[in-house]
Amino acid sequence: MDSSSSQAGGWRAERRRGRQIVAGLAVGFLAFGAAVFGVLMWGAEEATSDLMDQEMNCCWEKGATPAWTSELLGIRMPDSATDRRSGYKVGQRYDSALLAFVLPSEEADAYMGRLVPDDTEMIGNLHPKEKGYRPADAFGRLGLAEPETLVRGLRQTGVCEDDVDTPEGRRVQRCLDLFVHEFEPGATRVYVRSAIEPSVTPPPVSPGK
Repeated sequence: MDSSSSQAGGWRAERRRGRQIVAGLAVGFLAFGAAVFGVLMWGAEEATSDLMDQEMNCCWEKGATPAWTSELLGIRMPDSATDRRSGYKVGQRYDSALLAFVLPSEEADAYMGRLVPDDTEMIGNLHPKEKGYRPADAFGRLGLAEPETLVRGLRQTGVCEDDVDTPEGRRVQRCLDLFVHEFEPGATRVYVRSAIEPSVTPPPVSPGK
């Protein structure tokens, strides 16, 4: 082999090594970029999760008992109502009041019939939220599933004060989102959510509570 062929072979070998080095660097940069992107995405998800947790846990007022909340909303809880739960959350634009209680299903149907006008149909949940759905004013704060995620046995509607001329509707003081969920045969939970504007202040909690 003459010297020119030897030199040409050497150049080709050098070019191959150069290409291999460049390819290796490119793969390394891509892997590094993917790792950085993954870290950034993980950090963003963690930050979003932290903000959601803060939003979920922030600004819930003490003293918002079921009795106080039902009076604020103008929703009468029948004497037979059990598992009474309530919450009041202070927000930036408006506050939110939550109320939930359980009635025997027949009584719940009769109660809603006295509250919702005859020409208003309670509809099923046609577009359910995913199980991880967590609104800022979540019933999860009360240890309950979000009614927007429920389908089987759920009906929903809304009413506002001064618009409902029914025996129970005349009591209503706010615009209300209403959900009823027969979570087991013969037992129905009534969910009530309302945006409160202007804000109100729940009564102080008695010492020792």
